[in-house]
Amino acid sequence: MCWRRARGPPASHSLNNDYSHVTDKVATAPHRFIVVEGPIGVGKTSLARRLARSFGSELVLEQADENPFLERFYKNPRAAALQTQLFFLFQRTRQLEDIRQHDLFETVRVADYLLDKDRLFAQLTLDEEELALYEQVYAKLAVDAPVPDLVIYLQAPIDVLLERIERRGIRYEQGIERQYLEKLQEAYARFFHDYHTAPLLIVNAAQADFVSNEGDYTQLLEQVRRIRRGRQYYNPLKSAV
Repeated sequence: MCWRRARGPPASHSLNNDYSHVTDKVATAPHRFIVVEGPIGVGKTSLARRLARSFGSELVLEQADENPFLERFYKNPRAAALQTQLFFLFQRTRQLEDIRQHDLFETVRVADYLLDKDRLFAQLTLDEEELALYEQVYAKLAVDAPVPDLVIYLQAPIDVLLERIERRGIRYEQGIERQYLEKLQEAYARFFHDYHTAPLLIVNAAQADFVSNEGDYTQLLEQVRRIRRGRQYYNPLKSAV
């Protein structure tokens, strides 16, 4: 499990100016609740921020800064995995319950996580007894999470993920091992292979820059507008900056 500190505004907040260098125009959103997912380093939070800017949406982000066990987890995963996982489970459920308590159709929302895949991280990091306890807690929470209108699943090779992790320079992420990313990538692939809860757009993000490259982002935005059901695969065309 690789959680990272959310850089930027609180988990649920109004649109900000993170992309002041980008001249996005607020457009009519084709979906009311969009989730961007994928392994660490693939660019899900950056894309979520830009989509929120385009649609004038509320942005819902994981708030890793609030987790007191996170630094401990990166130093000693086995000693702090359960506490870290449970904290994120509680945090995510609180955020999504807040959305459920308000009319989901009052505003457009873009999130950088999907609660359904929470078990994916638990299965990677917890031992058998810890996982059993986690499952009991999850069941007791009886989470009624809102269902997205669209899930965007970003994919990229391990070498690309490692390069992006190194480039963004978050200190405690620099020790992430290739083997862990491989296991995480495989877990994501298995999860989304069987995912049918919402329309799914699977995107090859290996060479695309959806934040700074206008062509890349415009092409992806068109795919987001088009998809209404089922699953689609999108391999971006090479575009000039």
